[in-house]
Order: sequence, then C-alpha cells, then structure tokens
Amino acid sequence: MGFSDYRTALVTGASSGIGAATVRRLSAEGLDVYAAARDADRLASLSSETGCHVCAIDVSDLDALTALAKSVEFDVLVNNAGQSRRGNVLDTTPDDVDALIDVNLRAVLHLTRLIVPGMAKRDRGHIVNISSIAGHYAFAGGNTVYHATKAGIHSLSQQLRVDLYGTQVRVTEVSPARVETEVFGRLLGDLAEAKRRFFDDYDALQPEDIANAIGFAIGSPARMNVAFMEVLPTQQVVGGLNFAQRHRQTAA
Repeated sequence: MGFSDYRTALVTGASSGIGAATVRRLSAEGLDVYAAARDADRLASLSSETGCHVCAIDVSDLDALTALAKSVEFDVLVNNAGQSRRGNVLDTTPDDVDALIDVNLRAVLHLTRLIVPGMAKRDRGHIVNISSIAGHYAFAGGNTVYHATKAGIHSLSQQLRVDLYGTQVRVTEVSPARVETEVFGRLLGDLAEAKRRFFDDYDALQPEDIANAIGFAIGSPARMNVAFMEVLPTQQVVGGLNFAQRHRQTAA
C-alpha cells in the first residue's frame, strides 16, 4: 500500500502551515485532495495552485463534517486542524476549554468515527493524526488544555491501531515540536513579534518538513505502518524543552 493504492484525501486545517503544505505534498503525489478550513479565500488560492477541492467549513460544525464525510469515500484522512491558547489551568477560561476541545479533540473523534468505518469496510486507508510534543511532555509556558487535547490524540491513535487490527487500514501519529507556522502569531496577536521571539534566532521546523514526514508514512509499503513519529528541530530537545539559538558570527 502507498500512494498508488489511494485516490482521495481529506486534510483539515488546510488553509496555511502544515495543512497547506500537506495538501501540496499529497496533490503532487496524484491524490484528489479535499482541503478543509474556515478561510475560503486562502483555500481558493491553494486550489488554484494545487487543484484541491475547497471545503470551507468549521471543523466544530458537526453537520458540516457529516455532510463532507458522506460526500466522498476518503482513502486518506489527515487530522491536522488545531488551536492553542495562552495561559495555564490557573487562568483558563470556559471559552479556552470549549474551543480547544471542540477543534483539537471532538472534531478529530467525529471525523474518525464518520470516515474510518468505510476505510475498514473497503480494507484500505490511512489515518494521520497531527499531535504535538505537548501531548507527551510537561513544560513551562504550555497551555494545560492544549496539552490535554494532544494527549487525547495520542491515545486515540494508539487505540485506533487496536480497533483496526486485521485490516489494511494504517494509523500514523506525527508529533512535531516547534514548527514555523502562524499559530505563534495568533497566540501573541502579533505575527512580527512571534517571528522575532520564536523563529529569527532558531532553526525551527518548516511546514514542509512535517508534510514530507506524512508523505513518507503514507508512501511506505503495505507491510509497514509508521505508527508514531516525533519530529523535532535538531537543536531542540525535550526533557526540559531546551532550544539552542543559532551561532552568530561576530565581527573581528
């Protein structure tokens, strides 16, 4: 099994970052890609570039998810859509809890239950869940609810492997560390400040790096299930979440 065995793919959170890079990667491999996100204008631009289908929906809208899942037999599902918030459990608001659970966990569970039974019946398919190192490690500065939702994605991915035992449906969890995406700008409310603070002095991962990791997992032979990939920048380590800055040359 691999790209030649699959025809269709659904990618959520597809308007930018990892999602958009994944749409490009899967489209380049010949898959008929459905790109789901809220930003219709960005999706239209991505469609002009890649030929993907525009699915301008909010993943927290169960009716919209249900209609989309019924419209196509998806061979590949990439659960990428996600949100984060600032703060920890000491100052978390009700909206923080509801929004993160709705997008990061509930939407993934619903899409999984809507799409994966068809994969199992056809004995063909691949689910890729994008989690985070936040789902596996505790560190200062992390949002507690975000950590909890990503831990849920990790558990879901493991259980799916058990549920799909005996089928040719594969499950991959990709757990990235720092990737240069707009999520940091949304957290700070300032893209330029986020770039200065989190990326200018660091060799962070790029969205294409994660898309290529996804491509490797999907393109692997049928006998091979890449169950879990933890992808970090070379200069970032967990167990303290240390990230070394670039070495700068100084004038003599």
